[in-house]
Amino acid sequence: MNVQAQKITLAKMILETDNPEILKSVRNVFVAAGKKDFWETVPYDQKLEIEKGLADIVSEDTVDYETVMKKHRK
Repeated sequence: MNVQAQKITLAKMILETDNPEILKSVRNVFVAAGKKDFWETVPYDQKLEIEKGLADIVSEDTVDYETVMKKHRK
């Protein structure tokens, strides 16, 4: 069955049902499909930096906030 035939079949099924749960489920599928995962929108180079930062935290290779601020305050 091609895409157009599938659309027609689904449209008929939706139009013929009076079951609100089915309609809600169909709507939820479309809503979920339209949502983008945040991680998919992050550029590759930024992903690498984030992953490096997380690895630094795990390995406890970090500097506390006050130390950083002392270095950069004048």
